[in-house]
Amino acid sequence: MRLSDFESLVRRLAGEFPPDFLEGIVEIEVSRISVPHPTRADIYTLGECIPLPAPEGGRTEAVQSRIVLYHGSFQALARLDPDFDWREEAWETLTHELRHHVEWRAHAGALEAYDDAVEANFARHDGEPFDPLFYLGGDSPVPDVYEVDGDYFLDRLVRSAPPVLEWTWHGVPYQAATPGNVTLPALITIDGIDEPPPGELVLALRRKPRILDLFRAASVFQARVEATRAPAAASG
Repeated sequence: MRLSDFESLVRRLAGEFPPDFLEGIVEIEVSRISVPHPTRADIYTLGECIPLPAPEGGRTEAVQSRIVLYHGSFQALARLDPDFDWREEAWETLTHELRHHVEWRAHAGALEAYDDAVEANFARHDGEPFDPLFYLGGDSPVPDVYEVDGDYFLDRLVRSAPPVLEWTWHGVPYQAATPGNVTLPALITIDGIDEPPPGELVLALRRKPRILDLFRAASVFQARVEATRAPAAASG
């Protein structure tokens, strides 16, 4: 289905919801990008409910959200499944994301944590100081993976930096050489993967928290590496 036709379909479906269901939804939009699942091949995120920063001192019921449906993800699944039903999948995605909106409004604390994570991620991109563990306040679609404003963080607890970085993204194993001067905690941005997320993919290396960490600010090592596919394991 073409992007313009999908946008028309989504508008028609959104019009079928009672107005009360859409309270606090400032926009329902369609994006042309695809969002691959962090760990599973052939799985894509079809939509997302994105909480908007709440006014300071605002009431929980005043929380607002933006819903996005990813046309690229729908296209990717349609190529994999000849029986893919665009209308049914769009309806289920809209319903699912509206439910997320209701949950956001009911859990103001989680919203505040996500807002703080977004602010810290802006600081990271702008070269300003930030909490090295800010990403833990993001959304966690699967264990040890956190999403903050389109950037995905792969959280790893390690004793020390490994000689080779290894991870799996969207069902594909990858590796890269560890930067020689790495220190912990480290946020290592990864380039060169197939089907990247909407933003950056970041490997987050950190030690298990210690008492001393409460009394000193940690500097964050940051670097960028080029990924290669890991060689297939030899069969025995």
